[in-house]
Amino acid sequence: MAVSSTSTNLGTNTNSNGTNYGPALIVLTSLFFMWGFITCLNDILIPHLKAVFDLNYTQVMLVQFTFFTAYAIVSLPSGMLVEKIGYKTGIIIGLLTAAGGTALFYPAAGYRSYGIFLFALFVLASGITLLQVAANPYVAILGKPETAPSRLNLSQAFNSLGTTIAPIFGSILILSMAVKGADELAKMTMTDVETYKLTEASSVQTPYLLLTGMLVLIAVIIALFKLPKIEASDQSSSTGQGTSYDHHHKSAWGYKHLVLGAVAIFVYVGGEVSIGSFLVNYFKELLNMPEAEAGTYVALYWGGAMIGRFFGSITLSEMKDTKKKNIYAALVFVLALGLALYVTKEYQNLAAFSLSNFGKTLTFLILVGLNFIAFNLGKQKPGRTLAILAFCAAILVVTSMLTNGPFAMWSILAVGLFNSIMFPTIFTLAIDGLGKHTGQGSGILCTAIVGGAIIPVIQGAFADNIGIHHAFFLPVLCYIYIAYYGIKGHIPSFAKTAKA
Repeated sequence: MAVSSTSTNLGTNTNSNGTNYGPALIVLTSLFFMWGFITCLNDILIPHLKAVFDLNYTQVMLVQFTFFTAYAIVSLPSGMLVEKIGYKTGIIIGLLTAAGGTALFYPAAGYRSYGIFLFALFVLASGITLLQVAANPYVAILGKPETAPSRLNLSQAFNSLGTTIAPIFGSILILSMAVKGADELAKMTMTDVETYKLTEASSVQTPYLLLTGMLVLIAVIIALFKLPKIEASDQSSSTGQGTSYDHHHKSAWGYKHLVLGAVAIFVYVGGEVSIGSFLVNYFKELLNMPEAEAGTYVALYWGGAMIGRFFGSITLSEMKDTKKKNIYAALVFVLALGLALYVTKEYQNLAAFSLSNFGKTLTFLILVGLNFIAFNLGKQKPGRTLAILAFCAAILVVTSMLTNGPFAMWSILAVGLFNSIMFPTIFTLAIDGLGKHTGQGSGILCTAIVGGAIIPVIQGAFADNIGIHHAFFLPVLCYIYIAYYGIKGHIPSFAKTAKA
């Protein structure tokens, strides 16, 4: 049944008959949280497996290669599956498949097999791919087309909440245990070696068994929850020109702005994942920082994306009340303050307050302020905002490459703030006006997430040859292309024709 929507305001959605989409969006937001959490755990898994199996950077990046290759293989079939069985059933199957993948971590750790780890990651990623193919366009369609970027940014903000918590969670349960090398194991008795191996295995087994239980629980909740039935063909163009554009082409591949958007998704995910995957080892090299501590700082990179998405859900919305906007923005700054105090552990200095005791927290808040200014320069225009943030991200990565020490560390961490709205904004711009081809378009865009498989491996090869510090030139090229897409590439050909 087609559903026409009237207004949306930061996640509150109703149609012309008074149907409230808020509860559905809340349930769907839990999915965004879970797949963000699981995906970001790879950043913690990478240094752990590197040490356990004595891998080089290229070899350990097979973790991301395997995980994101699933998007290339599974996305298009998932799009066809969702068109046949519907969004809700697709989401449930995706959750159960992901649960199967996390359960496989138990035998992988027990047998200490890198191959089983990679297979488990592929199964896990296949489930998450199906979730993304179903949930992203569903949230975009579930409300007014003009505010789809704001709505998807809000849902993606909770995805980033998951990516923020995951490094802290993983650092405590996985990286806190120092991995012993072959020489150290040779000096231990057989009994001590077996005890150590069991302890090392459980550091991965327990977290992923907990995730298995959570995924199954969410699948049960989704099955029992009544979600609105909306077809992909119900989506109209956010240009306000209606739904007739889908008749111009026989498939989604005929839309140039979608194809260019798929390239933008490819390089965005590749650049973001490349940076996140190297941060623990990068901070260890820059500052001789212990892995467990470096893992908690990764939370600021992903937490920055969460903060930026909350800013995006405000600045890209149709909210007219300036007072409300300022209140929301203030709350986001408070969230940033709490996150920085926790990660830097400067909350321990509250009793003896002085600015010198909160240098790291203030540095992060200044960067958050610059991010907020960048959003406002976007003037509520998704394409313009995307271009500004992409240019800022490129400049920050270049700055980190050309500097050392804390300055280089904070420059690369700040990239997370500017990454924030890129995926949901590119996604909504790319499916603009596809109408009945929206499902296929979503599958194409999710296939492009394979950039997270290819670009990190290429960067790993460069890191092995020219050093980790200068291998970051690859994400810079990614952000330059995203800026182009924000300026020109996202404009649909039908919109150009109408304007002419």
